Amino acid sequence: MTRAAVLRAVDGPVAVEEIELNPTGPGQVRVRLAAAGVCHSDLSLANGTLRQPFPAVLGHEGAGVVIEVGAGVADLSAGDHVVLNWSPPCRACWYCEHGEPYLCVHADDARSVPFARTGENELVYAGLGVGGFAAETVIGAHACIPVPQDLPLEEAALLGCAVLTGVGAVTNAAKVQPGQTVVVVGLGGVGLAAIQGARLAGASAIIAVDPAPAKEELALSLGATHYLAPHAGLGKQIRALTGGLGADHAIECVGRGETIRAAWSATRRGGTATVVGLGSAQDPVQFNALEVAFFARTIIGCMYGSTDPAVDVPILLEHYRAGRLNLAALVSDEVDLHGVGAAFSRMRAGQGARTLIRF
Repeated sequence: MTRAAVLRAVDGPVAVEEIELNPTGPGQVRVRLAAAGVCHSDLSLANGTLRQPFPAVLGHEGAGVVIEVGAGVADLSAGDHVVLNWSPPCRACWYCEHGEPYLCVHADDARSVPFARTGENELVYAGLGVGGFAAETVIGAHACIPVPQDLPLEEAALLGCAVLTGVGAVTNAAKVQPGQTVVVVGLGGVGLAAIQGARLAGASAIIAVDPAPAKEELALSLGATHYLAPHAGLGKQIRALTGGLGADHAIECVGRGETIRAAWSATRRGGTATVVGLGSAQDPVQFNALEVAFFARTIIGCMYGSTDPAVDVPILLEHYRAGRLNLAALVSDEVDLHGVGAAFSRMRAGQGARTLIRF
């Protein structure tokens, strides 16, 4: 048995209760969580924007300690510290074999398989196959990335989604080059990580866009050179800051039609808008038939920062150890499991950066 934050229906209340995890099966490990971040994708699962079977334990960004290994697990042992990977590649499908493990067709297999039962014997599903809003979880060994034991697990948890996605969007998907200009739209945990990614890439100007004035100081401290609120004249204002051209790159971290359109409009002719935010299938983005060819811009989607966590987490750790990557600054609130509902409310209101659950 373990404590978990259980959600039973779309937009329902989150209740902390005891659940019984499945036995640790072949190829699986049991992990005691040290910390888990509350991501906007968790809110999208909770409100029905993304599909999720219920009852569910959400939470897909976390880190902890392996306490049990199943049969056939050779690369992990009890006591190992790990970051949880919500999109583990199978290494054998077409996408994995062609260098796109972030598009693996089997990455989300675990999300449709119950991983626990409630006290009333209801089957419980793990959000994105992880179930990180629980003191312990059972997960595939291939979904665990070992990290050094001297790395604070509370900070390591953020590597599992926000930092991989935000930094990866800049370095892997957009491939920002030194001296280029970057706009980051939306400053949750992913957007703030993208600002750091743009700084690491050597961007000459990093323009942060968010409606919350309270985030300005943090954005500037992480590497933003300018901070703007979204408004009707945003594109014109960005062009004024980029020599009259518009930005070379825009990184959209919200996932709404209007912000995707704003990111597109903020780029120069020939620029690139990279869409990171996962939005609703009912929220269209519109372009007219003239502008697509005339502006010669590129719009690309970015899943999980276009990363391979087994490769990219060690790179991020090098930046962290060298002081080039600030993980702790991304955390605006710390709560226990009872604070998940409040974290969702802050997210809906656009308040704060990352809420971290500590166990």
